[in-house]
Amino acid sequence: MLLLLGTIKHQVDQAKATGQNVLAPELILEFEHRYQALLEQGFAANPPPPPPLVKSRGRLKQSPARNLLHRLNQQAAVLGFMHDFTVPFDNNQAERDLRMMKLKQKISGGFRSHEGATMFCRIRSYLSTLRKQGISVLDALVSLFMGNPIFPPLKAE
Repeated sequence: MLLLLGTIKHQVDQAKATGQNVLAPELILEFEHRYQALLEQGFAANPPPPPPLVKSRGRLKQSPARNLLHRLNQQAAVLGFMHDFTVPFDNNQAERDLRMMKLKQKISGGFRSHEGATMFCRIRSYLSTLRKQGISVLDALVSLFMGNPIFPPLKAE
């Protein structure tokens, strides 16, 4: 699975580099078939646990491999980057966006008020959006304090 996902990412990166915005349909179909075959192999190699001898409540405990297979079984979510080139391969950016908030909570123990947390989130969101859209943060802050805030353009989805 790791090799397949790496291969798909490589193909998507090559397609982006040549100016394409979609992979060839036959290539997508081949990748989807290989993905499904690997999932089937994984489920065959990791069967569900046997039912308990004593009746118990709740779900049966699954192995970590089986839990991963269930996550990977959401093919549309996992392979979203292959179908839509605007979807990132990983979620590193989302984790980076949340890191400062978690760090602030950890160091100071949280916020003193709901309003303070709201203001912090607004400021972080504004600065993050500026960076993602390639707008100079320093120039934007100078404009903001001069009374002419820069509003990042809305992008159609």
